[in-house]
Amino acid sequence: MAHKEFESCITACNDCADACDHCAIACLDEKNVADMAGCIKLDMDCAAICRLAVSYMARGSAFAQDICELCAQVCDDCAEECSRHPMDHCQQCAEACRRCAEACRKMAGASQTRDARPDALAGAH
Repeated sequence: MAHKEFESCITACNDCADACDHCAIACLDEKNVADMAGCIKLDMDCAAICRLAVSYMARGSAFAQDICELCAQVCDDCAEECSRHPMDHCQQCAEACRRCAEACRKMAGASQTRDARPDALAGAH
């Protein structure tokens, strides 16, 4: 099963999506909610791309590597934004995003070495 191969990355993505959802909701309860708008938006984007990456990995999609590379970029941006805020939920989210970005880069690198993508796409056209 394809998803077993990516189990650690799937776990990191799920954990990150959960942390981002929690952070976004917690940010809405902050006194300075207007100042948290950027954080909330990135949390939402990050949670969405993490869940998308999980879906692609779980089914062994030929595009999982590409999605995980993008996921790592979004996670980096979200981690940077969240780390600017002192609240625990933001700091915890930033850490989850960093772990996810690392796992996604590792997964994408492992996929590149297998070079399975051209074969998977050969019959697609």
